[in-house]
Amino acid sequence: MDPANFVPSKPNPAASKYTATADHATADHASMNPATSEPPPGLRCHRPWGWYEVLAVGKGYQVKRLHLEPNQRFSLQRHHQRSEQWLVLAGQGVVQLGEASLTVQPGQLLAVPVTCVHRASAGPEGLEILEVQRGIVLREDDIERLEDDYGRCEPA
Repeated sequence: MDPANFVPSKPNPAASKYTATADHATADHASMNPATSEPPPGLRCHRPWGWYEVLAVGKGYQVKRLHLEPNQRFSLQRHHQRSEQWLVLAGQGVVQLGEASLTVQPGQLLAVPVTCVHRASAGPEGLEILEVQRGIVLREDDIERLEDDYGRCEPA
């Protein structure tokens, strides 16, 4: 996939029932995907660092577009039930994968194995990532946060 040819999904007027909170997007529970606890494809779910939207869901996979606002980052985290593949679509930033810190730019593909500690940090122009999740459990509750700029870590 050539990131220059990536076409974002059209805004969905039904997205107004999703609102930003510190930990979860709130929505009409009838519209949530029961397998993933995610909003249906095409609706944006706001987070303190930016937003994501689910683009596709199937047996054993889920595809999301992640948008990090300029100079924001998401939690230092790991997943116990899924791996991820990231394709950088736009912007620049730094990705931590295990002990490695990598400067990323559009077109770069990264593998995030199960249990790998990882975080993406956006540069001054922001960062967009296409994320492909693979695994049996693809829910947001499979995030173990190790550090978080927004106070969302469980006390040790």
